[in-house]
Amino acid sequence: MIRRGELLLFAGLLLLDQASKEAVLAAFGQGGGLEVAPFLDLVLVWNPGVSFGMLAGLGDARPGLLALVTLVIAAALFVWLLREERRLPRIALVLVLAGALGNLIDRVRFGAVVDFLDFHWAGYHWPAFNVADSAIVIGAGLLLLDGLVRRRAPASQAGGKR
Repeated sequence: MIRRGELLLFAGLLLLDQASKEAVLAAFGQGGGLEVAPFLDLVLVWNPGVSFGMLAGLGDARPGLLALVTLVIAAALFVWLLREERRLPRIALVLVLAGALGNLIDRVRFGAVVDFLDFHWAGYHWPAFNVADSAIVIGAGLLLLDGLVRRRAPASQAGGKR
């Protein structure tokens, strides 16, 4: 069962993601950008692929194929969320799901994902990203952290196996 706080987190992230993308489209739909800090610009970048533009060369089948893959992965993560009892992995799964669905909305609407956060330093640029991407990375990081630090049951409870 989805808990109220998780549903609020999911909805809040999805709304923040979509609202921030709409604001960027309204501000930079005709081009341009805004320097926020010496290391951060707001820009409009259309990402037709997945992370860092990978798979951008799949042609006309790309948006539908990526949407289908996203739906299959999201369904599997949702089932995991329904079965998971521990709080940290549940929150992490909500973050990943909200991010995945935020980017899925872009793929369905535009055929590409709206990215706009452009971090750079000394001539090096991190690929532009968005709120949904941030949620996915944070959620995946929390899942990794949970897997690394989760304590195993004592040997007597695990039937002598570790």
